[in-house]
Amino acid sequence: MYYKNTFSVNKYIIFAQSYFFIAMDALSDILNSVKLKAVVYQKVRCTSSWGVEAAQDSNSQFWQLLKGSCYLRVPGKAVIKMNEGDFVFIPHGSTHCISGKPDTTCVSAAHYTKALLSGKPLFQGKEKETLLIGGHFEFASNVQHPFIKSLPKVIQIKNTNTEVSVWLQRAALFMNEEVGCEMIGSKIILSRLAEVVFILIIRAYLEQTDIKKGFLLALKDNRISSSLKFMHTSPEKNWTLNQLASTAGMSRSLYCKEFKRLVGETPLSYLTNWRILKSKEILLESKENIIEVAGKVGYQSEAAFNRLFKSKVGETPASYRRNIIS
Repeated sequence: MYYKNTFSVNKYIIFAQSYFFIAMDALSDILNSVKLKAVVYQKVRCTSSWGVEAAQDSNSQFWQLLKGSCYLRVPGKAVIKMNEGDFVFIPHGSTHCISGKPDTTCVSAAHYTKALLSGKPLFQGKEKETLLIGGHFEFASNVQHPFIKSLPKVIQIKNTNTEVSVWLQRAALFMNEEVGCEMIGSKIILSRLAEVVFILIIRAYLEQTDIKKGFLLALKDNRISSSLKFMHTSPEKNWTLNQLASTAGMSRSLYCKEFKRLVGETPLSYLTNWRILKSKEILLESKENIIEVAGKVGYQSEAAFNRLFKSKVGETPASYRRNIIS
């Protein structure tokens, strides 16, 4: 079924405020640094036996079922049946098939798109209509973060009555209404709404899934996420393990143990990698000299910063700036 836009301007303001508070946490710091961008596709309408296969891609795809029923298959994973309102998120761009039946032979997405653009769309008939919307999320190719690596191969977000799910449906409603809209600014609105959808998908996943390990569990842990926030906002500070443990309200030994268990690396190793990620960002977005960049991420010696950067990135900061910008 279609979703009706029944909520008021006041509720939309609350939603905007909710998004503002999201932006204050560790996840938002990460998404800003990995340069999250979103693209929304045209809606997929099928009324007969249908199936489309998306090839392996460097981006993260998502689908939402708006009407009808469908199945999604990812190699090596159980077939997922989608109900109306459900989202499926493929974080690592794995090859996948989406179809009206669980065993339908699929045509390639390229073939489907070519037919659509030629004015002869596939899978049209008199059967019940299935309606989907999809898109993809992009991350900067020159940055890496354990958050992205920790995401599973496929995530299903079910349409439930929880607060997070309700907000996800409402954000998706706005997004769906903008697709195909020719009004001014529609592309920007679509992109921003899809970015909100990404964050709400992660929130819903944390709510609906009993996560046992990985970086997402670190974000869910108030103590470790608090420590991550301090590292993210003050990479220039000369942090000690005792100080970092204090930001989490934990003893040094327990902090180191829990941080390594959840994040997958030691606190100081994560801090170093975060500093390198931030220095890349500064190098590309400013004209500050190398010693100034080094100071902003906690290094007073340009030589020491150069050595560390080269050991992590494979080239000096100056060379990295020159090669990426040119």
